[in-house]
Amino acid sequence: MDHIQRFIFDDTNVRGELVKADETCREIIDRHGYPQVVNRQLSEMLAAVALLTATIKLDGVLTLEVKGNGPVSLLMAESNPGHGEGGQRLRAIARLDDAQALPEDGASLRALMGDGHIVMTLDPSDGQRYQGLVALEEETLARCLEHYFERSEQLPSRLWLSASANQAAGLMLQTLPGDDRLQDTDAWPRLNMLADTLKSEELLELPARETLVRLFHEEQIRVFEPDPIGFGCTCSRERFASALHQLGAEELRSVVQAQGELSTTCHFCNTDYTFSAADIEALIESPDASSPTLH
Repeated sequence: MDHIQRFIFDDTNVRGELVKADETCREIIDRHGYPQVVNRQLSEMLAAVALLTATIKLDGVLTLEVKGNGPVSLLMAESNPGHGEGGQRLRAIARLDDAQALPEDGASLRALMGDGHIVMTLDPSDGQRYQGLVALEEETLARCLEHYFERSEQLPSRLWLSASANQAAGLMLQTLPGDDRLQDTDAWPRLNMLADTLKSEELLELPARETLVRLFHEEQIRVFEPDPIGFGCTCSRERFASALHQLGAEELRSVVQAQGELSTTCHFCNTDYTFSAADIEALIESPDASSPTLH
């Protein structure tokens, strides 16, 4: 089962998370027909957004977007709380520029995206929406996100992301503000040096606890119970009905007159939603898009 494994190092101000998201990755990729080189980067996005949500301890939606002028114009991954489903629910999409040729498999994020930026949006269930931005200056997503935390949060952070066409995993270490007088002051560089020995295939293939034991067996590490994660899309017939309601009666009736019905598809999960002429009339007559019964 896919999960986030949280851990801390005793007598230090360093904490971490390790994510395994193979099943989630496969379910999302199977819903799209992206080339393999795109799937790899999208898989890293999934691992990253899961780690970021866990480290921020966000009860809400976190959206990570990479926008650029290259062969891929958008990579987007999103985590939502998944209330009632247990743990984070993840979804992701990519947008390709058909006018530009894709690089070969294994190409860097910069090679795919060109010049651009990364946007992180936090939309808490109870609180103010926040958005941060960092230029796409590094070759990898991990290095870009490290710079984001360095510049915006002033918290030293390291990420190791690994992905194949249908696997995703990641490791994150971060320092916490605290009283350094009682801390192991050498912990941060030492733990980074140990984590840098981790091979990409080990991060992908080994169980989370085994990975942590291999890396930090001489450290005082405390490992918590894992938190489940999985695929989940927030789309629904009611949400699409609400969006259609905003178009107005004239435009809706014009589409139905031309096509006989109105169909739309969720870009994240590829679920189709079809509204008959009767559905559209009920929607038009209703003051609230969520109130009519739509078949």
